[in-house]
Amino acid sequence: MNFGFSYVGLIFLAMLCIPNLLWTKNKPKDYDKYVKNEKKIFLIFESVGQALVTCIVLIFKDFNVSLNSWRIMWLILSFLCMALYEIYWIRYFKSEKTMKDFYSSLLGIPVAGATLPVIASFLLGIYGKNILLIISAIIFGIGHIGIHINHKKELE
Repeated sequence: MNFGFSYVGLIFLAMLCIPNLLWTKNKPKDYDKYVKNEKKIFLIFESVGQALVTCIVLIFKDFNVSLNSWRIMWLILSFLCMALYEIYWIRYFKSEKTMKDFYSSLLGIPVAGATLPVIASFLLGIYGKNILLIISAIIFGIGHIGIHINHKKELE
């Protein structure tokens, strides 16, 4: 692991944060009703995971593009997940913005808005050979996906 700024990490975070900032003004109908039932353990995992992923993707230059590496396929897969994440958000913003829309799947990926960034983070960790990001993505996934699956179960 090599310390240094990661422009790939910055792009990755922009792809994560911009739709989420737009979402704050476009929350699904009745969202606040579901937030009240979130399990504290999932919230802790999500918060810790988010903070770790955010820091780690920026401070290790191992995530920057290296075309001479056989690992480039992991970077491509990671950004493919992020591209699908952006498609998920476009679809959501064009929808009626219901809870069902928010927790929809995409190409068979359940709760795509939660699952895709976790998978992308994990794959970026593999690309950068960065165990800290891999572990952080798992922590983030337990919380983030856990919260969203519980919300989806409440809908059903």
